[in-house]
Amino acid sequence: MPPYNPSAFPPFAVTVDLVVLTVRRQGLWALVVRRGEPPYQGRWALPGGFVREDEDLAEAAARELGEETGLCAQAVDAGATDHREGGGAHLEQLATYGDPGRDPRMRVVSVAHLALAPDLPTPRPGGDASGARWAPVDELLDRDGHGRDGEQAVPLAFDHATILSDGVERARSKIEYSSLATAFCPPEFTVGELRRVYEAVWDVVLDPRNFHRKVTGTPGFLVPTGGTTTRQGGRPAQLFRAGGATLLNPPMLRPEV
Repeated sequence: MPPYNPSAFPPFAVTVDLVVLTVRRQGLWALVVRRGEPPYQGRWALPGGFVREDEDLAEAAARELGEETGLCAQAVDAGATDHREGGGAHLEQLATYGDPGRDPRMRVVSVAHLALAPDLPTPRPGGDASGARWAPVDELLDRDGHGRDGEQAVPLAFDHATILSDGVERARSKIEYSSLATAFCPPEFTVGELRRVYEAVWDVVLDPRNFHRKVTGTPGFLVPTGGTTTRQGGRPAQLFRAGGATLLNPPMLRPEV
């Protein structure tokens, strides 16, 4: 092997950014942290950090997820659909972002990951973050041009709005053909709770009877636990858990809006 000179190439850093999504208050929410240091000090950003020299990308993403949410990650390959084996939050690689100007400090390439979990408690900031919160995806993506208080919304730091948008679209697409929607649910859930996941992620209203017929008629999607619950009020509702199917046939097609 001929002599290799690392200094002949410009140095750059690698980070992991996390799109952490959950369903709460009948909507799709994402975890954001307020940056405590420059650049973009005081702005909201996706959680994440630099990859340490002794860890691979999956380890870095799992570490950041644990530091920001306290969740253990169940990592899967980018193309995989099974998130149940081994427990933990669903974590998969989303995409790589390498625009030379995306970080004003230096050349930084980010490998973004998508994490999905049931409703989580209020997060506590860690590392160099000065705050952390769950926020509605629509607010963060500034789709109506204003924040919740009616004032002009401030964009997310770096290119995190693009990363968040890509993560949301990945989740919306994958729940059509995979059992990924159950990652937003507790271990045992009702059909109504699963329907509210689809409604929140897709931002639509679904017909309850039609939905019940589709999900209970899809082989391997749901398995009855034998129990019932009244936690949603009204009559006792049957409890289910995720079945063995990872690909849904037929798929749950997203309504056109």
